[in-house]
Amino acid sequence: MPEHTQAPGEPRTAPAESLDHRLDRTAELVGSPAPMEPSAAGVRNLDQGDLAACLALDRQALGGLWTEAQWRRELQEPARPGVGLWQRDLLLAMASGWLVVDELHITLVAVDPLHRRRGLGSTILAALMELGRCSGAHHATLEVAASNGAAQALYAGAGFREAGVRRGYYRNGDDALIQWVRLTP
Repeated sequence: MPEHTQAPGEPRTAPAESLDHRLDRTAELVGSPAPMEPSAAGVRNLDQGDLAACLALDRQALGGLWTEAQWRRELQEPARPGVGLWQRDLLLAMASGWLVVDELHITLVAVDPLHRRRGLGSTILAALMELGRCSGAHHATLEVAASNGAAQALYAGAGFREAGVRRGYYRNGDDALIQWVRLTP
């Protein structure tokens, strides 16, 4: 069977069958926060069937950052990986990004406000970064509000460093810190 040849500029994606296996491996490496029973929580890739859960968590954690149409597109596009941390049928945390050539651009990290400060943000961020690395990304980038100290601490813990500033980037006028990290095996 011929190997897929990637056209220049085509986003890299991993075969769908291997994503769940990679996420399971990442969840095992990262581990679940202590208060959660490992058998009750799991990290897996998000798909179109998770639209309602993504919208609900987006509203709870981010005040409705994305519209339903934006979420539909995120969940349909193969070059836009998304992962969720579930406890039974409840989505506790999610992260998504865009794969562009050899870069994972992280677009969203959200944790249910009732479950914050338990390591879920670190777990879901690590899962997305591992998925990006396994899909061919060599580095990851993101923007974070200069006023969001908690998110900055999360990203610093994952190895992100400041690479620049976008002045007045957010709707409220906050600057965005551009952050970057190399994804290593």
